[in-house]
Amino acid sequence: MRILIFIVISFMFALGGYAQQQLRPGNPAPDFSVETLNGESLNLSQYRGKVVLMTFWSTRCAICHSEIPSLNRMASRYKDRDVVFLALTMENNTRIEPYLKKNPFHFNIVPNSFGVVLKYADMDATGRINMGFPSYFVIDKRGNIEHRADGWDKIASMEARISRLLAE
Repeated sequence: MRILIFIVISFMFALGGYAQQQLRPGNPAPDFSVETLNGESLNLSQYRGKVVLMTFWSTRCAICHSEIPSLNRMASRYKDRDVVFLALTMENNTRIEPYLKKNPFHFNIVPNSFGVVLKYADMDATGRINMGFPSYFVIDKRGNIEHRADGWDKIASMEARISRLLAE
């Protein structure tokens, strides 16, 4: 009986630690396979050797909406360089297509990304998702998380990281 109690308690502590696990700079970026809004299949691992900027956004997020023009300007500055821009949303095509007609977003749009959110979001001890919108991840050429941020006005810090990574 004592062994069973010990196993159950050990399992609970291990599960609690796993639920609180957070992705930190230096950790490998979790790979994923998704389909873009254009119907293209992509895996994060196919971009090894390039810098990747991922943003998790929503059409309902006021900060996301206000930052799209700045993100588009950043994407234009890095056009034809080894940088990939991915915009992941949990919303479906029906929801985002009308939004994008009024608010063009020059990233590679990835709808239906709840599974990717689960890989990148922090989880509290009860397993609930804790992710601010917008959330940003800069992935280096080796596939490791270089930088993560969420919220308002993070573009300058992301650009500095991207420029440094391209210079390496």
